[in-house]
Amino acid sequence: MATRVKPLFEITAEEMMSRDLVSVPRKMSLRAAAHLLNEARISGAPVVDEQGRCIGMLTTSDLSKWVERGERASKHAEEASACMCTDWQVPDLSALPADEVARHMTTDLVTASPHASMTELARKMIDADIHRILITDKQGRPVGIVTSTDILAAVAYADYPRLEGNEEPAVT
Repeated sequence: MATRVKPLFEITAEEMMSRDLVSVPRKMSLRAAAHLLNEARISGAPVVDEQGRCIGMLTTSDLSKWVERGERASKHAEEASACMCTDWQVPDLSALPADEVARHMTTDLVTASPHASMTELARKMIDADIHRILITDKQGRPVGIVTSTDILAAVAYADYPRLEGNEEPAVT
């Protein structure tokens, strides 16, 4: 038996967010962090301090910016089109520097509480021109992440009823 579907604009970050987060320690090398993102098959992760508080975000866009402005880019300008096809492709992780992630991360964080509405999350993404919002607790520790794909999934499946007894939200 199907239960009533929650109205689309009442869906909260807590109901959409991925809770299985990969975090990057701020002292990790950029090379190791890029490998971590690649292995996890994700395009961004929160950077955390020693207390687990979020101090930044490292995304594949940050890696692309390093390639564009770095020594590697100037030495291999003629290979740039063959080397970087999209924002998220970094073909040679060993070419990334061994210096700390903290030097390359985005520090202008956009975060939200678990109770933020889908509308609030979407507006924040549009206003900041980003594709993910970090969901943090009151101490600033990451508890989840909502991506633009999560919001699209909520819209796409908004009118699909949940089966009774299903503990999973209608949209994930």
